[in-house]
Amino acid sequence: MHDSEAEVRGAVCTQLDGLAGLGNSEAIVGRLQAPLQELVDDPSQHVRATLAKHIGSLCRVFGKEGTIEHLLPLLLRLLKDSFPDVRLNIISKLDAVDSVVGIDSLSQSLLPAIVELAEDKQWRVRLAIIEYVPLIASQLGVQFFDEQLSSLCMSWLGDPVYSIREAATVNLKKLTEVFGVDWARATIIPKILIMATHPNYLYRMTTIFAITMIAPSVTPGIVRDMILPSLEGLVNDPIPNIRFNVAKSLEPLTEVLRKSADTAQLEESIIRPTLARLEEDPDPDVRFFAHRSVTAIGAMSA
Repeated sequence: MHDSEAEVRGAVCTQLDGLAGLGNSEAIVGRLQAPLQELVDDPSQHVRATLAKHIGSLCRVFGKEGTIEHLLPLLLRLLKDSFPDVRLNIISKLDAVDSVVGIDSLSQSLLPAIVELAEDKQWRVRLAIIEYVPLIASQLGVQFFDEQLSSLCMSWLGDPVYSIREAATVNLKKLTEVFGVDWARATIIPKILIMATHPNYLYRMTTIFAITMIAPSVTPGIVRDMILPSLEGLVNDPIPNIRFNVAKSLEPLTEVLRKSADTAQLEESIIRPTLARLEEDPDPDVRFFAHRSVTAIGAMSA
């Protein structure tokens, strides 16, 4: 660990996983504390990134109390590292830490830094945070989520990077599965639907993506009462990309509506007439996707 060559110090870091197989050991813990402190401050960003990728495995060696006392402060420093790969590697390995200390201890120590990273300038770091949120939410409960993380999750829907917006919609689907349909109807869906009238077309587009993603996880009644009226308002949107995404979304929504006799008739009274209008749209892409949805919906009935 004290070698003058960064490549050697990095190679040593890759061997930390092997120590995990030894289990909790006070002797090993005592010998590792000082070298780990030095590696966290290593002048080579690649050494720190390698350390961040493997340090989580040491939680099994340090045990719960040792991890809380000795490792979590180091993880916090790595989460604030100036090199994005260091931050990313720590986030991607947090489950190893959680399995030893529990999500409560982990969140109390690291949540402020995690929330700060949700706005990290590197989109890959933001993406890693998004993918970690459902685990935090499932462990800490709905009240904690609503108070600490809800606004954060909604802000990702307006991220300038498409991959983040896409991951944010998947995240909301997972959260709906964690907290239930009633929570989604009262908390998340109204906030999504507000964006349907946003002056920035990207927000309106994300509204379509989000409700299409969530729809299979909610009831046909929610699709009828909340989602369809919002989509109908976007049928006449001035942006062709919005209109053809409305056409694409009507196919999966039809599948949900068919699950209940109370909503199945909406296919004939709303879905098909809407698609028929879009098939006459002046934009060729809108007509194409509308026709494709009509064909797909017809195939469902076959």
